Amino acid sequence: MIQPKHVVVVGALVRNADSRILLIRHHRRGWEIPQGRVEEGEGLLEALHREVREESGVEITPGPLAAVFSKTSPPAAVIFSFIADYRSGTLRPSEETPELAWFSPQAALAQVSHPVNHHRLATLLTFDGHTLFSAYSTNPFTVQGETGL
Repeated sequence: MIQPKHVVVVGALVRNADSRILLIRHHRRGWEIPQGRVEEGEGLLEALHREVREESGVEITPGPLAAVFSKTSPPAAVIFSFIADYRSGTLRPSEETPELAWFSPQAALAQVSHPVNHHRLATLLTFDGHTLFSAYSTNPFTVQGETGL
């Protein structure tokens, strides 16, 4: 039997005191929420803090786990998506994220054009306190199923 390998990713819908949403512009994927791979030996929340800090320059207070996404097409990935509150710091562009901005929820959704990231953001914006599980494949993007956890 072949041992499955999945990339583990964390991401956050970061809200500020005005309920605006932090988006970063990735050089390949366009506008999206801060997200990235969990490094070996790193916990999910540790990775979440690191990724948001590296991609935006801000510190967050993590809230609930809003959704778990399972990408079934290669490379397979499991994405843990949290709701988080802005705590401190100033937006700081980087090579990986040349642009960052705060958007209203509606404007944020309009900015995100990549189908996977648009679906992810739409899911997080409708978080009702119950964690959602969503499985999908890419090329073309297809949601295979969703259920509450």
